[in-house]
Amino acid sequence: MRKLVVVLLFYSSSLAAMQLNSQNAIVVDDRNGQVLLEKNASTVVPIASLTKLMTAMVVLDSKPNMDEKIDIKEDDVDQLKHSRSHVPVGSSITRRDALQLALMSSDNRAAASLARTYPGGNNAFLVAVKSKLVALGMPNTVIKEATGLSPENTSTAADLVKMAQAAARYPEIADITTDSEDSISLKDGRTREFHNTNRLVGKKGWDVLLSKTGFTNEAGNCLIMRVKLAGKMATLVLLNARASSARLMDALNIGKLLGYKEEVKHKLARHRRRR
Repeated sequence: MRKLVVVLLFYSSSLAAMQLNSQNAIVVDDRNGQVLLEKNASTVVPIASLTKLMTAMVVLDSKPNMDEKIDIKEDDVDQLKHSRSHVPVGSSITRRDALQLALMSSDNRAAASLARTYPGGNNAFLVAVKSKLVALGMPNTVIKEATGLSPENTSTAADLVKMAQAAARYPEIADITTDSEDSISLKDGRTREFHNTNRLVGKKGWDVLLSKTGFTNEAGNCLIMRVKLAGKMATLVLLNARASSARLMDALNIGKLLGYKEEVKHKLARHRRRR
């Protein structure tokens, strides 16, 4: 027991001393709720596409027909940031595929279509979002639309841990956000391959249990992950990194202190093969 306490203190002190590129961050031990790292975790900032985890939960809470076809319309096109989408207007996809595209590839048209086709439409969707925020105890979070494109979608790293932990309890969200890639039929029956926006999903040595990335100019590069590394489970939130590479480096450094040792595993594997 004494050795375990020493190890836990080592991880906690090492994480606390880490220099992060992200301007706002938090790492929580999922076993006991201990905060292992904090950096401006109570500061309210834009959250970009991390919003889509909330969108997914609210949609799934309505118990919709996931096989129902959704037509992608002009109403789903981003008029705020004019972001690109690989889902053409006129495509007809299942609600399940729309959820897949919104979460795994962070497609904004797919997310917008989920809110538009919510029972009662966008207004009812936003009412449900407010109720969900209250239920999860996220008082410092405001969500004005489903995609995260609006800089008015704001939260704190501390609040977003609660969102991540809640989202992880939805098997559909956990499965989709940890898919490396998927092929989906779009307009005219053409099939297109989509990839996860988080490069750590599928990376050897990383057991990612939940994932979502985000980026806008206002929010910077953001990341939510639940991971299991070396027997330890943790939730991390990284907000407002200056580049996707900086966000990735923060996640890798946190992973190493939690127990990620890919190179050592490779060496041991080669040694066993020689035997």
